[in-house]
Amino acid sequence: MIPYGRQDITEDDIQAVEQVLRSDWLTQGPMVPRFEQAVADYCGAAHGVAVNSATSALHIACLALDVGPDDWVWTSPNTFVASANCARYCGAHVDFVDIDPHTWNMSVARLREKLEQARAAQRLPKVVIPVHFAGQPCDMPAIHQLAQEFGFRIIEDASHAVGASQEGVKVGACAYSDISVFSFHPVKIITTAEGGMALTNHPQLAERMERLRSHGITRDPEQMQGEPIGPWYYEQLELGSNYRMTDLQAALGLSQLNRLDAFVSRRNALAEHYEELLSDLPIRRPRVTAGNRSAWHLYPIRLNLEAISCSHRQIFESLREAGIGVNLHYMPVHLQPYYRNLGFQPGQYPEAEAHGREAISLPMYPGLSDEQQTEVITHLTKVISG
Repeated sequence: MIPYGRQDITEDDIQAVEQVLRSDWLTQGPMVPRFEQAVADYCGAAHGVAVNSATSALHIACLALDVGPDDWVWTSPNTFVASANCARYCGAHVDFVDIDPHTWNMSVARLREKLEQARAAQRLPKVVIPVHFAGQPCDMPAIHQLAQEFGFRIIEDASHAVGASQEGVKVGACAYSDISVFSFHPVKIITTAEGGMALTNHPQLAERMERLRSHGITRDPEQMQGEPIGPWYYEQLELGSNYRMTDLQAALGLSQLNRLDAFVSRRNALAEHYEELLSDLPIRRPRVTAGNRSAWHLYPIRLNLEAISCSHRQIFESLREAGIGVNLHYMPVHLQPYYRNLGFQPGQYPEAEAHGREAISLPMYPGLSDEQQTEVITHLTKVISG
């Protein structure tokens, strides 16, 4: 089987984790702040807050921005459900903005239209969560400009985009957002096995997210409401969760970070090769906006089904049967039963729905060989050609 994504683990990674296993710390210890600082420095952000998943990072990001039951949070329908669920965890209302037909990221034109309608209805979002789908940054300068005009906050769901950049600025620098969120799941660009991180340039947001990841508890006298009565004293200031990252995970992440640029370079080389191999097939290939450098977490294609004699499902299943682990990113979030029960219906976000009917993610990971990549396209061509 050629999987659609796979981690890349070296002996250095194994030794880094082994050193922690032989140390005095296994849970959150000295490796976690080292990893946080290293990722923040790489991206050019002031603060990093490491947690046990990107979902947890999205949740505490919403909480840090005071998202609550009377608020609206908007995101893309072309994403994993966590991008929307994080707002629901806070009791907030969720809505979606359709995607751009070329980049498959949140459409700035649709966002402006929806904002103007929401302002007229006095129902503007408190937070917008653009998703850097497949590793390509959204048009963050334009979204930031709309945030200034309409008064919403921004959380970048950059789960796919560690190592990506826009006009030379690293994703995660929070140049156009309040908070950026990374994922370190095994199929992502670098891995901590499971894990995530929220980055921000606001010290108050960082302080609050650090507290929220650990039950809402502080041991810092400056944050306390009462007078410490002993060295054991701590206070729970708000309702938080146990979202901490372990030192084992942080050690793996630090080791992986040394190869991040090499991983992204290899993924870009694979994407260029796919571009060449797929040029004669009746498909739409992902397009990278000028000035962007994608991290290429995924390589999604969209089938031109009108020019193909077999169905989306037949192509998908034929590739799987041939040992090629393709996947679909994504089934539109608003069509999931949970969100259908909230009132969402087919037809509301037509571009995202078309994407879900046509998309297939081809294998994309640094260890994918040129020969395996050619094998993928050989099988795809055979299936499409009938």
